[in-house]
Amino acid sequence: MIKFTKMHGTGNDYVYINNINKEVEDVENLARYISNRHFGVGSDGLILICKSDIADFKMRMFNSNGSEAQMCGNGIRCVGKYVYDKGLTKKKIITIETLAGLKTLNLNIEKDKVKSVKVDMGEPILELDKIPVVTDKNEPIRIKALDKEFTCTCISMGNPHAVIIIDDVEKFNVKKYGKVLEINEIFPKKSNIEFIQTIDKEHIKMRVWERGTGETLACGTGACAALVACYLNNLTKNKATVELLGGNLQIEWDKENNHVYMTGPAVTVFEGKIEI
Repeated sequence: MIKFTKMHGTGNDYVYINNINKEVEDVENLARYISNRHFGVGSDGLILICKSDIADFKMRMFNSNGSEAQMCGNGIRCVGKYVYDKGLTKKKIITIETLAGLKTLNLNIEKDKVKSVKVDMGEPILELDKIPVVTDKNEPIRIKALDKEFTCTCISMGNPHAVIIIDDVEKFNVKKYGKVLEINEIFPKKSNIEFIQTIDKEHIKMRVWERGTGETLACGTGACAALVACYLNNLTKNKATVELLGGNLQIEWDKENNHVYMTGPAVTVFEGKIEI
């Protein structure tokens, strides 16, 4: 029997397991099983909270297909809520080790519970070879998928993103084109695909096809990439609300230190035990 907590950040839901004192085995298969919405708990993936030698805690994040990802913006906010609400820390500013480096979380506490979290997501990576993107062309990059050609701005927020500006995100067929763009040959590690619509200088609407999962209700790193892409293309200010299917995130690209900050909610849905 494994104890778990189901949590979500703007609808991007994960199963969280305390892995500090006991190592979970066969994590890839566990992630696939536990994420299944018919036979498991049901989630976009699995997140393990682990010991760290260099930070307060370590986060390991697995997509619903079992693949391990470098980082999850919505997931890391819930890690902050988990460790504080369960008394694993009394700090209101904590550090989390991820495969994308150390992240600093500022916890907003209401009635002794974490209500929202501001995350220092670090510096956006714009060099194509570091994202990685394999191409001899400069940004913005044009990619053909099925019957359409898309112009995308590629950015890494610790994981790869391709941001595509379209006219109407509500009517767009994200599944049809997202699953083809994700595995395009120019993305050697595949890519998350953001389809965005700018409403005004401080408002972006976004839908996302997440690498290894499919369309999700939200993506924190994707929202950060969307803001950076919009600013680079003179479409928004360096601070904007990103409206996702699961709710809103506040994203700011601080031009003084080149760091991107994400603020959003973290919610506990339920807890339980599952027999493996």
